[in-house]
Amino acid sequence: MKSLNMPSTDEITMRLVHYFVTKENYQPVIVNGLENEIWLENIESKYAVIRISNNYIHNNEQLDFDMFKAKTVIKQIKKKTFSLHCRALNILLNVGENVRLETKDKQMEVCTITDVSELNKDSSITKTFPELKEDSVIAEDEMDFFINITNDINQKTEEKNRIFEQIFKKKSVIVTYALIILNVMIYLLSVVGLLNINVFAMNIMAVKAGEWWRILTAGFFHNGILHLFCNMYSLYIIGSQLEQVLGKKRFTIIYFISLITSSLLSGVIGGASVVSVGASGAIFGLMGAILYFGYHYRLYLGSIVMSQVVPVILINLFIGFALPYVDNFGHIGGLVGGLFSGMMVGVPGKKNKNDTINGCIVTILLIAFLLGMLFIR
Repeated sequence: MKSLNMPSTDEITMRLVHYFVTKENYQPVIVNGLENEIWLENIESKYAVIRISNNYIHNNEQLDFDMFKAKTVIKQIKKKTFSLHCRALNILLNVGENVRLETKDKQMEVCTITDVSELNKDSSITKTFPELKEDSVIAEDEMDFFINITNDINQKTEEKNRIFEQIFKKKSVIVTYALIILNVMIYLLSVVGLLNINVFAMNIMAVKAGEWWRILTAGFFHNGILHLFCNMYSLYIIGSQLEQVLGKKRFTIIYFISLITSSLLSGVIGGASVVSVGASGAIFGLMGAILYFGYHYRLYLGSIVMSQVVPVILINLFIGFALPYVDNFGHIGGLVGGLFSGMMVGVPGKKNKNDTINGCIVTILLIAFLLGMLFIR
């Protein structure tokens, strides 16, 4: 690592930011009112938040106040990201010799870096991030160093922006429209008497007698034009948006798994007296998938999820419990199925093998449990 003719703390800061942004996928957090410190976040990393501070701390009283300020900012980040736990790494670059770095806070680890050489040898920071020792920026002088750092960070930011634009750009909607057309056609066929709704509606006794198709077909029949219109309008609004961001394959899997879990929970809890139809359970599943998707992109969509999606779900569940003849347990079954199947199929731009495996396991266990309960009753 070539030594540059610039303040040591500036070089350390720039090298750390370069590494965390380009190699560890952290991104800057804008914190108003603070000087000489940089905040980075990656909610999927071991440390969700990293703070790099160049403020001089000459005694332990100043250290305590500095820790208090850091914890206040972390509370704000936790609130913004809906995180119950937010482990942080507080990197101090300008600490007096008499300061004792002793903290009992398990959620915030504190370390100091006083020399650039600590970044390419065994130290407290490289034990946690060993690849930091291999991260180098080739530069002939200070200006070249600054330009190369900036170019690398900008390139990484552009890559993230391209992924983000690819996910959220407008795409063709096919599956949602096909589902709407299918539901309308089935309703018309049932109105003219070519299809008997009683043969396809969800009923636990009929399923136990061998009419297993009801678990799926119940989601395509509707009891009246108003029932059909409300569900198809909801499917159009929610489905057309979700299909574009998740893709047709993911969307289709979520829809049908939600339909299945909706029918199963309806049959398990409702019992023999309940005969249910409608696409609302699958639509609730789409809202469950939106919750999962929104959680992974909560830095961008957090306020929308909390102010729009969650209230819509709660209001609809409340209406379902308040009004008779509404199969609210079917709605809940679809919501949970959509949440789990959303985890199973994954979120575009956020590859996480553990989440996919866990999603597959919990989805299979949920369906197996409901099927078992269905035949036990």
